[in-house]
Amino acid sequence: MALLTPLFAFLYHLPQVYKWLLKPYYVASLFMSVAFLAVRKTPGICDRLATQREDGNSCDFDWREVEILMFLSAIVMMKNRRAITVEQHVGNIILFSKVANVILFFRLDIRMGLLYLTLCIVFLMTCKPPLYMGPEYIKYFSDKTIDVSTSGRVGGRGLVVGETHLRPVVLKCVFTVCAQDELARDGRVTWIVEFFANWSPECQSFASVYADLSLKYNCAGLKFGKVDIGRYGEVSKKYKVSASPLSKQLPSLVLFQGGKEVMRRPQVDKKGRAVSWSFTEENIIREFNLNELYQKSKKLSKTRGDKVSQSQFPPVPEEEEPEQQGVEAQGVESESKKDK
Repeated sequence: MALLTPLFAFLYHLPQVYKWLLKPYYVASLFMSVAFLAVRKTPGICDRLATQREDGNSCDFDWREVEILMFLSAIVMMKNRRAITVEQHVGNIILFSKVANVILFFRLDIRMGLLYLTLCIVFLMTCKPPLYMGPEYIKYFSDKTIDVSTSGRVGGRGLVVGETHLRPVVLKCVFTVCAQDELARDGRVTWIVEFFANWSPECQSFASVYADLSLKYNCAGLKFGKVDIGRYGEVSKKYKVSASPLSKQLPSLVLFQGGKEVMRRPQVDKKGRAVSWSFTEENIIREFNLNELYQKSKKLSKTRGDKVSQSQFPPVPEEEEPEQQGVEAQGVESESKKDK
């Protein structure tokens, strides 16, 4: 079952997955993941390799190599049980495949092992996994600036053509504002803020899920924000979110109402380690009551719209009808005649 779940998920999202699988980072990673398999099975190269097989066939795996590959498969299945996106499934397979390749190459020949390990280090230092660049409606916070600056296209809407249907897309809105001032600006607005770091694989995988939630639930009374605590250390200390990989607190979602923290996920124990929690879209909707918050926030947007319309179009004083004015004039003349 652990193997079938990621397989079905991969096949279901295959039309969207191939776009980022063809990016240079993933193409190079896939080649590095199958490097030992290619060396062991390529004629002309495998004939010169050492082997522990009884039949002396150096172009096939020996029993120790089979054990290492089986152990790798078990680890990948255990890690993928907590994966929430297809990117995480593929990322786990690539990561542990590289680890197995290092072990296998060192066991085969120490020179080949050093060469492959050097390539992995160079690749890790020079190539970064592509960040999520899809549509979202999220404000990016800073700790030192209160000026609103846009570094992307704001508020645009369009239609994506070439799919089975046309769908509206909100172009990526990127803001840099002071988090504390923005959170406390309007006490009626509820904020959900993600504390993340660009180097965290978990944050990179969660980016698409969080973006989808912002497109579905963002409104005048419910807004979504992000702050990079890997870049702004003071924010990390103020809101008590550790950026250490050992704490496993990244990403962290915090719900603010009236500028004050109401709840956060994952929760943190006394030792400062995060309690295990899965960042799936269903869990976030259930734990943060997004459906209920969204219904309340829509009422706030309606009241704001009414106030804006009243302020833009002030009431016009009513004018007296000319017929009524003529009747009043005749009444005044008759009274003056009686007085005479």
